[in-house]
Amino acid sequence: MSNNTIVTAYLKELEAEYTASHKCLERIPVSLFSYKPHPKSMELGYLTLLVADIPLWVTMMIQEGEIDLAKYKRFEAKTTEEMVARFEENFNGAKKALGNVTDEDLNAPFSLKSQGQVLFTQSKMEGVGSTINHWVHHRGQLTVYMRLNEIPVPSIYGPSADDRTF
Repeated sequence: MSNNTIVTAYLKELEAEYTASHKCLERIPVSLFSYKPHPKSMELGYLTLLVADIPLWVTMMIQEGEIDLAKYKRFEAKTTEEMVARFEENFNGAKKALGNVTDEDLNAPFSLKSQGQVLFTQSKMEGVGSTINHWVHHRGQLTVYMRLNEIPVPSIYGPSADDRTF
């Protein structure tokens, strides 16, 4: 049995969520990026960016041990293809970062900061797990926005009303 069972499990989980995330992102037109279902809701473009960028957080956790929200550069896609390319780059970076660590490495601390001030610290292992869950959560929100805009929702964990080719 591998000494990196946790890393292996995270890699498998990333891979399992890849296809559905990609299928959602490739269907979101830039023309709808300003859409909000409610005044308190985030814009569709920002939600789309979260789904594309969250794998980058895994890379930053592992390689840098911190994310400072004040220094985080927000990507702005001009086309759907640019957003999908951003996702691909971030996803492949996360896989590579995970492939270069051991389970033991994941015991090191990760800190989320804002303007240098620590908001919280946890192990990289906890951070990666919660980040993958956060990614899936925002993809779920994205599918609701898609439905509200008549964008066909892809099969994710089973067939959708729009995609029965599971």
